[in-house]
Amino acid sequence: MTLKQHRNMIIILGILILVISMGLRQSFGMFIPSFTANFDITRADFGLSLAFQHLLFGLAQPFIGYLSDKYGNNKVLMAGSLLYALGLFLVTTISSSLGLHISLGFLVGLALSATTYVVVLGSIAKVVDPKRRSTVFGIATAAASFGMFVFIPITDSLLSHFELNTAFYIFCVFSLLIGVFGFFMKSDDSQTINTNVDAEESISKALKCSKSHKGYWRLNIGFFVCGFHVAFIMTHFPTYLMDSGLTSGIATLAFSLIGLLNIFGSFMFGNLGDKFEKRKLLIILYSSRALIFLLMILIPLTNFSAILFGAMIGFVWLATVPLTSGLVAQIFGVKALATLYGIVFLSHQLGSFIGAWLSGIVYDYTGSYSSIWWACVFLSILAALMHIDLDDKKIDYKKVK
Repeated sequence: MTLKQHRNMIIILGILILVISMGLRQSFGMFIPSFTANFDITRADFGLSLAFQHLLFGLAQPFIGYLSDKYGNNKVLMAGSLLYALGLFLVTTISSSLGLHISLGFLVGLALSATTYVVVLGSIAKVVDPKRRSTVFGIATAAASFGMFVFIPITDSLLSHFELNTAFYIFCVFSLLIGVFGFFMKSDDSQTINTNVDAEESISKALKCSKSHKGYWRLNIGFFVCGFHVAFIMTHFPTYLMDSGLTSGIATLAFSLIGLLNIFGSFMFGNLGDKFEKRKLLIILYSSRALIFLLMILIPLTNFSAILFGAMIGFVWLATVPLTSGLVAQIFGVKALATLYGIVFLSHQLGSFIGAWLSGIVYDYTGSYSSIWWACVFLSILAALMHIDLDDKKIDYKKVK
C-alpha cells in the first residue's frame, strides 16, 4: 500500500468511526419520553445519566489519549468498541435510574472516550500535511455531524416500529462495527507523512509546556462552554420543543437539521482554519452562538422558528472542534496531540456534565428551561472573550529544558 493510499484509508475509516460513534451518542436524547413513560425515571434522572456519560467521556480522555499516543490508536478503538456494545446491551436489562447511570452513563461514557475525536483526530493528524490539517479535521467533524443527521431519524423510526430493547440491540451491532474499522487504523512512524515534527518534540515536553501556557488554558475555558451548549441541546432540545406544543415530527426535523447544517459549518470553518487565524474564527463562532441563543429566547417559538434555530445552531454546532484541535496541534505539535487535546476535551465534557444535569434539575424545579437559555447566551460571550489575544504561536521545543 502506498503512503497516499494508507493516508486515505486512515481518513476514511476515521470518518466512518465518527459517523457511528457520534451518531449513536447524539441520538440518546430521543429516548427520554420512552424511559420516563416506562420506568421510574425522571428527566433529571435521565439527564444525570447523560451527565455521567459526558463526565466519563471527558475524564478518561487524557488517559485514553496517552494510551493512543503510546500504544496505538487501533488497539484503543477496538477496546472502545467492545465497551460501547456492552454498555448499550446492559441498557436493555435495567429497571431503575441506577442501572441507567451504570450502563448509558458510566460504560458508554468510557467507550466514547476511546472511539471519538481524541483518538481519531490524533491518528489523522499524523498522516496529514499540516497545511491541510484543519481542513481534514473539519471533514472528520462534519462526518460526526452527518452521523447525527443519519441516526436521529433512524432512532425515531426504531422507536416507532420496535420495542425499546430492540432499538438498543440494533445500536449494539453498529457499535461493534467501530472495532472492525479500528482494526485497520494502524500506522507507525514510517507511514507518517507529517514533516513538521520538531526533532526535540516529546509527550513529556509538551505536557510540561502546557501547564504554564495561558493560551492553552483559555482553550480549555472556551471548550467548557461549548460542552455546556452541546449537552443542553442534545439532551433536552427535542423534549423542550414537544413540551411547547410542537409535534415529534417537527422536533425530529429541527434536531436532525443540527447535524445536517453542521456538516457544512464544520467543513467551512475547518477549511477557513487553514487560511485564517483559528482564534479569530473561534471568536466569530462563539459570538454567533450568543446571537442565535438570544434570538431563540426573544422570537416566539413556532414550527418555523424551531427549524430555523436547528439550522442556525447546527452551522456552528461542532465547528469549534477542527479549530480548537487545530490550535492545540499548531501550538504543541502532533506528537502529544491526543494527550493534550484529551485534556481540552475533558474541559468540554465537564461543561457537558453541567449542561445535561443542571438543565434537568432546573426544569424539574421551575418547569422551564428559560434560565438555561440565558446562561447559554452569557457563556457564549465569555468564550468569545477568552480567545481575544490568545497566544497561538508554536512552541520551540529546542529551548525547553
